[in-house]
Amino acid sequence: MHLDEERCVRAVQAKDSRFDGVFFTAVTTTRIYCRPGCPVVPPKPGNMRFYPSAAACQQAGYRACKRCRPDTSPGSPEWDRRADLVARAMRLIGDGVVDRDGVPGLAARLGYSTRQIERQLLAELGAGPLALARAQRAQTARLLIETSELPMSDVAFAAGFSSIRAFNDTVKEVFALSPSDLRVRAPRRRTATPGVLALRLPFRPPLNPSNLFGHLAATAVPGVEEWRDGSYRRTLRLPHGHGIVALTPGPDHIGCRLTLTDLRDLAVAISRCRRLLDLDADPVAVDGQLRADPLLAPLVDAGAGRRVPRTVDEAEFAVRAVLGQQVSTAAARTHAARLVSAHGDPVEDAEGGLTHLFPTPEALVSLDQEKLALPRSRRVTVTTLVRHLAEGGLTLGPESDWDETRVRLAALPGFGPWTVEAIAMRALGDPDAFLPTDLGLRRAAQGLGLRSTPAALTARAAAWRPWRAYATQYLWATDDHPINVLPTEGPTP
Repeated sequence: MHLDEERCVRAVQAKDSRFDGVFFTAVTTTRIYCRPGCPVVPPKPGNMRFYPSAAACQQAGYRACKRCRPDTSPGSPEWDRRADLVARAMRLIGDGVVDRDGVPGLAARLGYSTRQIERQLLAELGAGPLALARAQRAQTARLLIETSELPMSDVAFAAGFSSIRAFNDTVKEVFALSPSDLRVRAPRRRTATPGVLALRLPFRPPLNPSNLFGHLAATAVPGVEEWRDGSYRRTLRLPHGHGIVALTPGPDHIGCRLTLTDLRDLAVAISRCRRLLDLDADPVAVDGQLRADPLLAPLVDAGAGRRVPRTVDEAEFAVRAVLGQQVSTAAARTHAARLVSAHGDPVEDAEGGLTHLFPTPEALVSLDQEKLALPRSRRVTVTTLVRHLAEGGLTLGPESDWDETRVRLAALPGFGPWTVEAIAMRALGDPDAFLPTDLGLRRAAQGLGLRSTPAALTARAAAWRPWRAYATQYLWATDDHPINVLPTEGPTP
């Protein structure tokens, strides 16, 4: 990743938190690395060194600042707006693939050799896949140390370390404190529910929670998702077990309460929740470009910081997108709920509202078409999709190439442009996905005085690239709320 040194210096001197996670500042005199927005007095420019990742800082011998805690900054927006090899590798590392399958497993998922993966990551990030995974393990260990009362041995193995010694050495090297010292220094928290981890998920402001949580609550599948007491709750299918998460919007962070059957899934669960809420986006860059269009500018000014609601399970969203073809939101929820009750894995929820995990493609392969209360063509589309997903002919995940996946989806029966682009937007996370045939989008365009034919919308949207998915969120909002009364507080589903 190319870093403009002059621009980085200006960001550090201005303590500009918008660049937190985009790059890291290492100080040669103190051997400490910080966020750009660190509140301490900025070092002299001659003593600054800039790195694109925390792992690169650690490999160069720097330790994390105790004041700004760079290990808890938002993730880089680079990995959400790109689909090249490095971006796909970073998304997989965030999903815990290296810890579970090693570097060979990472390379196999991407279709490259381990040497190619290591060379590309080193060239752009200054660290290889093992170092990047190690940095993530250190962050997970710190979270467990500070937010739980687990014995240190349990923390070590839950964070993915192979031995207590490696755990102790890494924590001391990265944070310049022993694990016990980290726990002593952690702020005292209210007594939490046993087995529940209470975390804060940072984001780059501004963030408009209405489109995120309002959409998730409005489309929630009974048994899998719910809106309760100001929080969005859902079940999670994870590599080593399952979990339940409650996400609560706050002014400067998202509150996250996690209940996991296996603590080794902590880092993966956090990564998927961040992806669900699009928390690593750069709203200043997005909104700045969209404001250049005089028709979008009032929408952006009225509700800046809109994100694209995504998913914690790409295959789940693809199935739900097909179920939602040409029906109302309520009907789509009903169809999905029937699949969940018949084929989903049951879970226990202490609060009683969640009952199942969404069924896997493998569980749906034996689905009896005749029991689906759908038109015949839609039944064929659902069963064909789950068969391709179960057999591996179609892969939807962090490693997916966006353009190639679009081609594969379009080849399936019943997959038109709307369904393909909806999956690209919500499941694959392409920030430039666009649905010019969507009725809500066309109504919004008409209300703003635009020609609403798909061809005319596509031509107008060329100026919004590569952020057409975000422009879509602003346009959809006009179909639900007048421009001058867009909600800015939490949603009221």
